[in-house]
Amino acid sequence: MLSDFFARYGYWVVFFGVMSENIGLPIPGETVLLFAGFLAYQGKIHILPAILTAIAGATTGASLGYLLGRYGGTPVVKQFLSRFPRVAKRYDNAQRIFLKYGHWAVFGARFITGLRVFAGIVAGVLRMPFSTFLFFSFAGAVCWALVIGYVGFLFGSNWGKLVSFVGRMDRMALAIVGGCAVVVLLVHLVRRRKSQ
Repeated sequence: MLSDFFARYGYWVVFFGVMSENIGLPIPGETVLLFAGFLAYQGKIHILPAILTAIAGATTGASLGYLLGRYGGTPVVKQFLSRFPRVAKRYDNAQRIFLKYGHWAVFGARFITGLRVFAGIVAGVLRMPFSTFLFFSFAGAVCWALVIGYVGFLFGSNWGKLVSFVGRMDRMALAIVGGCAVVVLLVHLVRRRKSQ
């Protein structure tokens, strides 16, 4: 049974599931962490180690994705994406977002399923400084793992409601990140106008 397997190897499943998604593989790391929170509610694993493991997996995976993008460059990334045609379109969208929002896209990408997969790769291809990338990637991983892990824990008594809630939350996260981006842009424009 899945829950028994997860209970036995739970932290490794969380680490490799989240890491794989952040390298660029289409694996549902969010669902893995939600299920970890669900099992923590049932007492099969502990919530804090699961969250810390998810942070480590997300940071490691995103850093490996960054290295792939930085040193493999666009040709390697395109060759990799040619195996996943549906994913390739998301990559192009992710690139546009990163060009527009820079390091804030690294942070915000954690909360957007389609963008999270490519955060490291795109940052590497665009040659974002690694220290900047790592800071925003780690900060985003901490916030994301805390939110998703505890949502799984709080909804631990009802898996069906949890899955439905996450679908709505993904859309809400996109709206929140978009709203924050608009506020940051407005503040930037106001400061620029005052300095002229």
